[in-house]
Amino acid sequence: MPFNAPAPPVLYSFPASAELCDALAHFIIKAQKESIEKKGRFTIALSGGSLPTQLNALIGKPGVKWEKWQVYYADERVVPLDHPDSNHLLCTTELFSKVPIPSSHIHTIDFSLADDLEELSDAYEKELIREFAQKDSARFPIFDLILLGVGPDGHTASLFPGHELLSEDDRWVAFIEDSPKPPPKRITLTYPVINHAYRVAFVASGAGKADTLHTVLDKPEEGLPASRVRPVGPGQLYWFVDDPAIVKVQYPRTPFKL
Repeated sequence: MPFNAPAPPVLYSFPASAELCDALAHFIIKAQKESIEKKGRFTIALSGGSLPTQLNALIGKPGVKWEKWQVYYADERVVPLDHPDSNHLLCTTELFSKVPIPSSHIHTIDFSLADDLEELSDAYEKELIREFAQKDSARFPIFDLILLGVGPDGHTASLFPGHELLSEDDRWVAFIEDSPKPPPKRITLTYPVINHAYRVAFVASGAGKADTLHTVLDKPEEGLPASRVRPVGPGQLYWFVDDPAIVKVQYPRTPFKL
């Protein structure tokens, strides 16, 4: 598959969270449908934070083929899977426990390897290799969709401002032992993986994100981690936000339609 220069991000804004979440659900279902028609499965990576709650609109929506989903985590805290800090626990509580997705299709970290982060991240990379090697002939896996949030400091997944992982260009999965936000030990997908996806969508809401989104979208040259998410063509980057989150953003909005 030929890769081209990144396309400009598409910015969708909605008056309130309910409209945002409903539009995001329809967007995910359309991506799922296209992916299943093309190759019989839907590969998606999720992050934590407020995102799992924002996926609630998928529950009960017609057209979701949960049995075709293969779910990975864009980042994960190195804690037990039932720990309050676990992204997997959050996603399970908010979404997976309420829908008929096979548990074998949800790919978690192996916490038994927590004492050796290199081995733990290698094991998670092998999970990706099992899914993507041979099926998508590329140097890096090509996810159908990666869903991300953005922190007040502009971090996304577990890629933090000024951290050496921002320049990781070889590994699929990397570990961090000194996260500036607790807990300190995490694993994360790297930029080469994120930027080879067919679709990447940021989801952000609330006035507390206004300054961050202004910098990320209007001043990408400042290099905040979220600004460095630029999928190579034919990949496309989308932003799903509510109006309060972009009151300071000059970047042009696009009317939402499927």
